[in-house]
Amino acid sequence: MRPLARDGEDAAVIDLPAGYAARPLRPDDAAGVVAVMAAQQLRDLGEVSIELADIESDWSRPSFDLAASTLGVFADGGLVAYAEISGADRGDAAVHPEHEGRGLGTALAAWMRRRAAELGHSWIGMYVPAGSPGDLLLEHLGHEVRWTAWVLALSADAVVPRRDLPPGYTVREARPQEYERCWQVKEDAFLEWSRREREPYADWRATTVERAGFAPWGLRVVVDAEGAVVAMAHLILAPLAEGLEGHVTTLATRSDQRRRGLAQVLLADSFAAARDHGAGRCGLDTDSRTGALGLYEKVGMVVTSTWHHRAARLTAPA
Repeated sequence: MRPLARDGEDAAVIDLPAGYAARPLRPDDAAGVVAVMAAQQLRDLGEVSIELADIESDWSRPSFDLAASTLGVFADGGLVAYAEISGADRGDAAVHPEHEGRGLGTALAAWMRRRAAELGHSWIGMYVPAGSPGDLLLEHLGHEVRWTAWVLALSADAVVPRRDLPPGYTVREARPQEYERCWQVKEDAFLEWSRREREPYADWRATTVERAGFAPWGLRVVVDAEGAVVAMAHLILAPLAEGLEGHVTTLATRSDQRRRGLAQVLLADSFAAARDHGAGRCGLDTDSRTGALGLYEKVGMVVTSTWHHRAARLTAPA
């Protein structure tokens, strides 16, 4: 093993086998990251869900420092593995299956722990398919399961049972002047169970309304009699081998508006909109912190994959 450092940063030295080199990633490396992640997803899950817009929009967040927060591993002129610190306590990494078993994953995990600690984070974690090589590696390295997540799907011939909205409420496409309110509803709801800082509005815009391929019909809202946004959903059309999936990336309801069926109405509305625009299968993901798995199963969705959020504690608990 020989140490190779990121350009000009001794603190990011990483041990790699001969023939491999590491450096911070650049915007033009996004396609290489997608290729590595796609190969890993195909092996672990049997299908590919990652697309270029996912990486490019995430990297375009104003708060994200690409050079300081990423590391790519290269061999024979191409990217074969990568890691990133995406935000507080959050990261991601992938190794092309053809390059597994050579210590790249272990080296990248060590870099992620070190870099996250330098950035002042108390944890560093990432999602890995349960039972996958990545899950087993992180377990071996002492990363604990902080929560479990599930990807769910609704088959092309199934529909979410519709519910009537309370009097005075309307479900429709969000208007541009309501985009910031959509972000507020989403953040307020998610911060009830997610221990993190509030996501900046500009970051949210980068991954939703400014994401490549964004269509206004994909941002759905429920408004009350006064026209205030009280629930929101964001969905995208994701390419799959067998066609398009309408994938709901976010579903949130204002806390004082719950238990009125608004989430179910939004789900049915979102999937119907996706199918109107060419989607067959529809899907979303949730995790054990939200307590929403039963709701989705109740309306006919089925779990297609289970994931662990594996994380390492970087500081002693207070």
